[in-house]
Amino acid sequence: MGRMVTKLVFLLLLSALIAPAQFGHGGHGKKEKGPGHKHGHRNYGNGHHDSENDYEMTEDVSEEDDGDWLLELLDIIDDKCDPNPCFNNGVCEVKKNKFKCDCPRPFKGKRCQKVSNVCKKKKCGRAHCVITSTPPYFECKCKGPFQPPDCKTESVCEPSPCMNGGSCIKDGKHFECACPDGFSGKFCEVGPDDCYEGDGESYRGLVSETEEGKDCLDWNSNFILEKGTDPFTMYENEDGLGPHNHCRNPDGDSRPWCFIRRRNKLRWDHCDVKQCPTPSAVPKATVEPQVPGTTPAPAEPTEASTEATLTTGHPPEKDFSTCGKPQPRRVINRVYGGVKATPGEHPWQVSLQVKPVGSQQDFQHTCGGVLIKPCWVLTAAHCISKHNSMRVVLGAMNLVKDEPTDQTVEVEKAIIHENYKETSEAVYNDIGLLKLKAVDGHCANETKFVKTACLPDGEPFPDGSACIISGWGATEKSDYGSDHLQDATVLLISQERCKSEKVYGSVLDDSMFCAGYLKGGVDSCQGDSGGPLMCQRDKVHYVYGLVSWGDSCAKENKPGVYTRITKFTDWINSHAV
Repeated sequence: MGRMVTKLVFLLLLSALIAPAQFGHGGHGKKEKGPGHKHGHRNYGNGHHDSENDYEMTEDVSEEDDGDWLLELLDIIDDKCDPNPCFNNGVCEVKKNKFKCDCPRPFKGKRCQKVSNVCKKKKCGRAHCVITSTPPYFECKCKGPFQPPDCKTESVCEPSPCMNGGSCIKDGKHFECACPDGFSGKFCEVGPDDCYEGDGESYRGLVSETEEGKDCLDWNSNFILEKGTDPFTMYENEDGLGPHNHCRNPDGDSRPWCFIRRRNKLRWDHCDVKQCPTPSAVPKATVEPQVPGTTPAPAEPTEASTEATLTTGHPPEKDFSTCGKPQPRRVINRVYGGVKATPGEHPWQVSLQVKPVGSQQDFQHTCGGVLIKPCWVLTAAHCISKHNSMRVVLGAMNLVKDEPTDQTVEVEKAIIHENYKETSEAVYNDIGLLKLKAVDGHCANETKFVKTACLPDGEPFPDGSACIISGWGATEKSDYGSDHLQDATVLLISQERCKSEKVYGSVLDDSMFCAGYLKGGVDSCQGDSGGPLMCQRDKVHYVYGLVSWGDSCAKENKPGVYTRITKFTDWINSHAV
């Protein structure tokens, strides 16, 4: 039936982002049952001209999938508080032989996995809803020219929103601030000496828009929490975060960034902040910029050769010094969601890119993969086609920009498991290997941003374990859902539960397993078909699964389905030589 199942895009999130067969636009490689099933989970200008779609229309906000269906699928021991089963700093207590989570506001649910939508049905007009630590636990933050308290009344330039001597110029219902020399920003709020040093970890300036001119979300935005991310608990170094939307770098990125809202999706981007001149010592500003007011916050395999099926004649590449040990610049405390991957956090992540054989077209990202040896990449079999030339990009964070960490390597040969099979209901033995083409005896080079993942040692991870999926959200309907690498946490589901009639029934075999993303809805697709599901033991990361297929994206009782790597370790070791 041809390639009926072509990309499974998996988990913050994200038609959209990453979840095992639950990350990405419309499903990351998720496969819909019956005909047409799919693989894989799957003009910005001044703020007063922002697209209407980017406003937080609080009265229209709805609570989507709350994750309770996943908790019911998990075999959780109800009388145990060790380890703590509560998310988001919930306090666990055992009462009447069952645990109970005492959740801090605004979280709720059996395991504090839900966010109370304190903004729902509130008549805030065109406003961003931010969370506060006191009743009513929210505040409507108006966007000019809309005025408080209800953010519905428009008043252009009266009073003037421009700071530091800026002049407000009317343009119909819009306005523009003409700033004095040295000041910039939509409201002239950025002073002449506002810049960042090094990677911007210490930046405490007032820039609050991205390089594309997109307004930053407040760090305590309800929209961020709704999408499964809490910056205040996620980042080890939260100094500098607060009830504002100024750019910061809490996670060890290369420069300051912020979260943004784009087409009702949670995204992020680097900010339009200038770097301080060298030497780094910057004179104190002679003019102190005004700060906007804020409120306190809370058999024989089949082989598919590529266009360049060449052998190099060089001796086998030596393995890297270690496997499964990333070196991120800063530790991230994952809650249950996550939209933004940090540099060096997933150094085994691969972007598999293809173009038709003999074509002059550009290569396009189509699937994920995982580096297991310097010259070998593991991916899903459904990602491989003999009609395509293939290459991989290693060390990438942004797919639309060339980065100094990138390594691009041609694929010399592809191997598909000999028992790979697609049906109208499922994909079986969905695993393949890509042999990379060596140049001067080397394929991938080990760096802080390029490392190999470990193959599992045979010891299974317990049901309910929290593992990580990552990718750009590739699906059948779009090349990728995000420019930036994303990740999310998924929970392993027992085979018994996953094979129950209300989930996938008898179509599942022992070459597959299920994992689910706690925050459902369309934004839970955040990974790539063929991308890795990584589980950690003793600070070592093992590739435990590959994003394979699923029934739609984060649908209730339809978790993502993954290729079970422990079933194929002998096959991998016999072919990746």
